[in-house]
Amino acid sequence: MKVTIRPARAGDGDAMLALMPRLADFDIPATRRAEHLWTHDAELLQQWLAGRADGCYVHVAADERGTVVGMAMFRLRPELLSDEPSAHLEAIAVARQAEGKGVAAALLAACEEDARSRGALSMTLHVFACNRRARAFYDRSGYDGELMRYTKPLEGG
Repeated sequence: MKVTIRPARAGDGDAMLALMPRLADFDIPATRRAEHLWTHDAELLQQWLAGRADGCYVHVAADERGTVVGMAMFRLRPELLSDEPSAHLEAIAVARQAEGKGVAAALLAACEEDARSRGALSMTLHVFACNRRARAFYDRSGYDGELMRYTKPLEGG
């Protein structure tokens, strides 16, 4: 599949929002609801579409017909521990028909280059430990699983 990676435009909004549920397309933990994995990203994207998300940048992958088959969104923000200029990958989603064709890698590379050009010295992201497919992708892309987040439901008390 031949795709073009380009900065997103307001007219891509519906297609990008339709991809958001793909962020929960893995065996999510039993303690989570699928919509919780993507609704905040969809809200951030809606803010970006409305011009109210400073420091947020979005790229899309479009196929030969111009159909959006992937999107990625990052924000510039200081690195958690060093406070150095950094970027955080908020979301990357690819349509099922484009999966496994290099679309996510192209989108990630575009975000990294864009963030670098804006002064970021690193890129961070969050991924669920049980999302093996995503973790393998980020490992192949040179990311290091640096921190672990632990969670425990506190019921009753």
